[in-house]
Amino acid sequence: MAADWDWNRGETMLRIDDPADWDAAYERGERSLGTAAIGLAFNCTPTEASPRIVRAMRLEDRGQRGFAFTAAGAVARLNGELTPQLYAALRAEGPGGMADDAIRDTLTFVPYRQLPPWFKWQLVRMAVLDKLAYWRMLSEDTVGDVRKSLRRRRP
Repeated sequence: MAADWDWNRGETMLRIDDPADWDAAYERGERSLGTAAIGLAFNCTPTEASPRIVRAMRLEDRGQRGFAFTAAGAVARLNGELTPQLYAALRAEGPGGMADDAIRDTLTFVPYRQLPPWFKWQLVRMAVLDKLAYWRMLSEDTVGDVRKSLRRRRP
């Protein structure tokens, strides 16, 4: 990595490919560490990137924490697997919050047999919730169509 990079620029942080550079930026208290975690997800193995991604998930800046969860989803997409550290961090955050997209990416791109039990349960739970949402929308459309039809028949 070049020494003249501006650590406050997000696109530069995406280019990080050395975990030691991320560690040094963390020690200096740089601002864009979540963005840099995405760079690690693209450029390093899951084993190298995951401790740093987990640390980025604990940053004070909410936006940068969000990028760290995006990095976890990118690891799942690119590698079809996560480390036990990342599984634990996603489970701790849980669905419905910042980790929701990363959990869905994990459920989509990691083979079912490799998922820990909690994630398998989440896959079933989300499938049921998605089906219920589909049925709700379908019934709302049907009710709307019936109302339109009845309005046209009135004299």
